[in-house]
Amino acid sequence: METSFYSIKKIGGLITVLLVMGISSMAQTTYLPLSDEDYHMLDRLETRSGRFSDTLCLTTKPESRKRVVQFLQNLSSVPGTYSAVDSVNMARMVSKNGEWTPDGNGADDSKQAWFNTFYKKQDDFIYVKTDNFFLVVNPVLGGQGMVQNANITGTTIGKNPLLYNTHGFEWRGWICKKIGFYTYFTDNQETPPTFVNNYVVGKPQQAVPGADYYLISNKSPSYDYFLASGYFDFAIIKDHMNMTFGTGKHFIGDGIYSLELSDMSANTPFLQLTTRIWKINYQNLYMQLTPQYDRFVLDSQLPHKYATMHYLSYNATNWLNVGFFESTIFATPNTFQISYLNPIILYKTVEQFNGNPDKELIGFNYKAIVARHLQFYGQFILNEFKASHFFSNGGWYDNKWGLQLGAKYFDAFTVKNLDLQAELNMVRPYTYEAQHDTIANYTNYNQPLADPLGSGFIQFTGVANYQPIKNLYLTVKGMYYVQGTDTGSANYGNDIFKSFNNATTTKGVGMINGPKSIGTIINLNLSYELRRNMFIDLGASYRTYSSSAGVYPSYSTTGYALSANATTYMYIGIRLNAPRRNYDFF
Repeated sequence: METSFYSIKKIGGLITVLLVMGISSMAQTTYLPLSDEDYHMLDRLETRSGRFSDTLCLTTKPESRKRVVQFLQNLSSVPGTYSAVDSVNMARMVSKNGEWTPDGNGADDSKQAWFNTFYKKQDDFIYVKTDNFFLVVNPVLGGQGMVQNANITGTTIGKNPLLYNTHGFEWRGWICKKIGFYTYFTDNQETPPTFVNNYVVGKPQQAVPGADYYLISNKSPSYDYFLASGYFDFAIIKDHMNMTFGTGKHFIGDGIYSLELSDMSANTPFLQLTTRIWKINYQNLYMQLTPQYDRFVLDSQLPHKYATMHYLSYNATNWLNVGFFESTIFATPNTFQISYLNPIILYKTVEQFNGNPDKELIGFNYKAIVARHLQFYGQFILNEFKASHFFSNGGWYDNKWGLQLGAKYFDAFTVKNLDLQAELNMVRPYTYEAQHDTIANYTNYNQPLADPLGSGFIQFTGVANYQPIKNLYLTVKGMYYVQGTDTGSANYGNDIFKSFNNATTTKGVGMINGPKSIGTIINLNLSYELRRNMFIDLGASYRTYSSSAGVYPSYSTTGYALSANATTYMYIGIRLNAPRRNYDFF
């Protein structure tokens, strides 16, 4: 077994060496949370600058706060490129991460602190900074009330009102400028819309989107769960290589969704190595995942599976960025194979060397800036490739690939701070399924690791973001998708929790395989920032879902749905240092 005592000692020895190297160096950092609205602003600013930054790499998130400040301060020296709202946003982002300005004191002072102790800085409840220690502590609070009208085949169902509540804390800091640390912890109670509840209690999901273990309240369908993440960060080579060890989420890509690695599933323990030299960004990511399981079985210790990923990004020109991605998920539970610790080798060679049926995935990314207003991006992922089948019209099921094409238009139609985005995603059936069993499926904690739709779909998403004044944010999002549906024991390749060894058919497999399902989502959201990091949200969503599978909802003798599952919900909420809870992703 690879998890022998000797192997564990080797892993522990490697981590110890890296820790010692990190502690002896400088320039650790902390990272912007994935839910931070500033990622859109950074993407916008980079495109409006007309060139890709060698400081930032927004394709791999989370991004370093230190590098964010460096990027913003470089931009501030180029006048006349950005709007007045952009300038306000840039100053606010520098203040939020003010410990990384050259003098270390970039955070804005409050006009009047609470009891001369709290909110000395505008962004932070507690702010402590000495020569050898820095600490910021903030409360995380949020509440959202929803009113729902759900109609399934003419029957109105649902429970009103629907509620979401989160409360906890967040802190970050550094010790002696050598060790960076971060912690986020919240307790959450949630009564979601009906279609989300169907996802939570249905098989194989049995998961609250984005969370791990949950309790079902006596006021079912309500759920109670913790969200906890945190890490330590060390600089192995000053300004060039960092090691981060903790629990959290990652995202690889430039789109609304990712076909490679998304932040849609639960937090995972991870070890990350980030190397940035010249125009190259290289990330090694080692993760401990949880394979699918039945949570309604009596509580027991959950098994684990392991994954490792590489992503190489290169700024080929000032306006073109290209990237290469590879990942493997080990097919043997509770086993980490030492050969995958190699940070630069191609995983396919390791798989062949070991003779293991691990889940391999490779991907190619691109991103291009055009005329300071347009950004084009995309991904192509490949699981298996057989040229004779790939270029034929036979629809062989082993042709497993996915494609993303997207475009962003900043300051659209000369309207300042109006940003548009359109994205097409398509993934062939069976792409994320493993061959011999379900351990190596591209999943974590009963949730997909990539696009939340899984496989066998065509999805179009459009988003409009508009910030007319400094504190007001308007967002309109629409999504339309067509997906095949697995029914009963039939495996048409759309349910990524199955094994493609049990494929229903091997030939004639189209992009949409099996009975067809159609979904649409429209969301309108208005957010106003009452004070630093405190938002009030107001919005509404409309979702429809229909299927020709004959199970949900009803269908006609021709095989097409007669009526759809339609859900409308309106919400109002207030939050402090917390992301907005939304359900517009499936």
